[in-house]
Amino acid sequence: MSTKPITIAIAYDFDGTLAPGNMQEHTFLPSLKIPAAEFWAHANQIAKDNDMDEILAYMQLSLDEARRRDLPIRRSDFEQYGSGITFFKGVESWFVRINAYAAELGVKAEHYIISSGLREFISGTPIAKHFTNIYASGYRYDANGVAVWPALAINYTNKTQYLFRINKGISNSYDNTLINKYLPEEERPVPFRQMIYIGDGETDVPAMKMIKYQGGTAIAVYNPGIKSTRDKPSPRRNCENLIRQNRASYIAPADYTEGSPLDRLIRLVIGKIKTEVELKGFTL
Repeated sequence: MSTKPITIAIAYDFDGTLAPGNMQEHTFLPSLKIPAAEFWAHANQIAKDNDMDEILAYMQLSLDEARRRDLPIRRSDFEQYGSGITFFKGVESWFVRINAYAAELGVKAEHYIISSGLREFISGTPIAKHFTNIYASGYRYDANGVAVWPALAINYTNKTQYLFRINKGISNSYDNTLINKYLPEEERPVPFRQMIYIGDGETDVPAMKMIKYQGGTAIAVYNPGIKSTRDKPSPRRNCENLIRQNRASYIAPADYTEGSPLDRLIRLVIGKIKTEVELKGFTL
């Protein structure tokens, strides 16, 4: 029976998963005095007009609008915007609690971000210190620390490659040699069956589906404060559809407080993974 330590990786989307809405809407867009709906409509139109990736479109538009208003766009400025992001209940104490619970079971829990949002914003949040790695879109900066060009754009389809980077222990976004190199599953730092992905909707479907297919766990979370309207289903209804379509393993409200359904669920999943790994040790 193997005595190899059990490591579990929990990968999170950011927008709508750890914090309500899109991260730009908390402090950045208000500083530009641009309504969120207007900004995203403009970004989507730029993408459509130029047959352009939507993530690249919003990243370019962010720089253009900031320059137009003579607002600074240094790395430190983006981090400052990130410091004002408001999270769902319990998020800021979540990581310490889950790590402690995992440790009680003899399990090491690692936390990762895989987001189409900006890594600079996320790095400025008080929860950034809890992540083993932050895989998110980001800018290239000049010698003065001013953003000049998108360095990395993570969209909903290429999120899956970052699950493989976690799986194989690759901490960067640029090395495509290692990610394509064959590595037996038993030699990978975090097997997929020991991975949990937490996301909030359709943009997470490829990552959720891939994790499930590989034997891991996909959890869809929703903002319980948003109800269905005549024109738009509620986040809960969207998550229920992910279960029906076999794209998510479980759903729960985005409430990270101790004793909440999500808190109980993640503890059960960690215990389940530990049990399955130990049972596997009794097989050939």
